[in-house]
Formats: sequence, structure tokens, C-alpha cells
Amino acid sequence: MTEMEAKTLASRFIEFLETGSVPVGLFEADVFCDFTLPRWRLQARGVADVMALRKPSHRCPGKVPRWRCDPTPSGFVLEFEESWEQEGRAWYAREIVRADAPEGVIRELSVYCTGDWDALQRERHAAAVKLLRP
Repeated sequence: MTEMEAKTLASRFIEFLETGSVPVGLFEADVFCDFTLPRWRLQARGVADVMALRKPSHRCPGKVPRWRCDPTPSGFVLEFEESWEQEGRAWYAREIVRADAPEGVIRELSVYCTGDWDALQRERHAAAVKLLRP
């Protein structure tokens, strides 16, 4: 996949993350997702089941303020930060996604997530660690 193709497809994936709606043609009907969280792993097949993996912890629209996309021969790797509000609380996560999309439509996803950090966790982290980059 070219860099331009990867970034275009990754932008459509980010639209999905930010809105909670799947852009037409983003996923194959039988898309497979292997989702790894801290100390847990989930899998889903099909668009509805992939959406069901996301909905419990991301019921509201969010933002992806920073991201980086690197093309692979059959898709892309996307590193991103995500923030959202749910039930009056602010949340944050860092994730990496490897997407296989040999025909320009995502067939398979591997997702690695730090877990969802609330404001208290972010405050504890900021008090304990001085990051060199945001």
C-alpha cells in the first residue's frame, strides 16, 4: 500500500473512532478484530461485533488529536491518542492498530490499547513521570 493510500484509509478509520459510525466501505463485512487490553484479550468477526467491542467503553464521540500512520505492503500501522467523555468523565488512551487491507478495505485489525485512563490516573501519572514528549 502506498503512503497516500494508507493515510487516506487511516483517516477514514479515525473518522470511525471519532464518530462511532463506520464509513461506507471501511471494513469488509466479515472483518476480524483481535483486541488486546492490559491483562485481557477480545476478538470479534463482522462489522456489528467489532462495533460491539468498542461501544461499552466508547459510547460517546471522541477526538484523535495525534496520530501517525506507516504503510505496510497490505495496509497500515496507526499509532494514536484518543480522548472522549462518558457519563461526565474525561478519558484517554494510547493505541496501536495494525490493519490489513489488501484491496483498500480493512479485512483484519490487531489493536493494542494501554487501557482507558480517567482524569485521576492521568494526574497520578503526571505527578510521577516527566515525559520528554507529549
